[in-house]
Amino acid sequence: MTDVHLRCGPRVVVRTFRPEDAAPLARHGNSHAIWRNLRDRFPHPYTEESAATYIAGLLGTSRPTSFAIEVDGAAAGGVSVRPGEDIERVSAEIGYWLGEAYWGQGIMSAAVAAVSAPAFEWFGLTRLFALPFVRNGASARVLERAGYSRTALLRQSVIKEGQVLDAYLYERHRDTTVAAEDAVGRRP
Repeated sequence: MTDVHLRCGPRVVVRTFRPEDAAPLARHGNSHAIWRNLRDRFPHPYTEESAATYIAGLLGTSRPTSFAIEVDGAAAGGVSVRPGEDIERVSAEIGYWLGEAYWGQGIMSAAVAAVSAPAFEWFGLTRLFALPFVRNGASARVLERAGYSRTALLRQSVIKEGQVLDAYLYERHRDTTVAAEDAVGRRP
């Protein structure tokens, strides 16, 4: 597996996951406030075993699609690119989360932008998209700062905690992408 290392500022790096990331990921990810805005496949509670199993699965692949967000030397979240299949193979969904201690500092916007730019080349994409819940304004702002545009309101399109919710569709296209610093020519 090729190592990914994208510097996103003086304190932040997006990089390939490591086995030792399990403990800090569990510490940051075991939060109802985080889980309530993610897909159900993100477990709650988020244990060290959950994190270790996830990381082991990633390390067993030849083409990583999920990366650690490291803040001040320790993993504090993640960002993933989930490529589509069949006729949707030119599109991918981007997803992300970050420990609450780091919210509101611009870290997530920098990480999403850093992964988005090279992801077009890495996966042969023309489009990246995200589906934040309408109630999650912070996630919408992350996407806007990372160069995504809101293109649709998807009414009653998701369910979380037994409640049917609206989601936004945000998109970023290859033709509007500028290469991220330190990412040119690097392929996972």
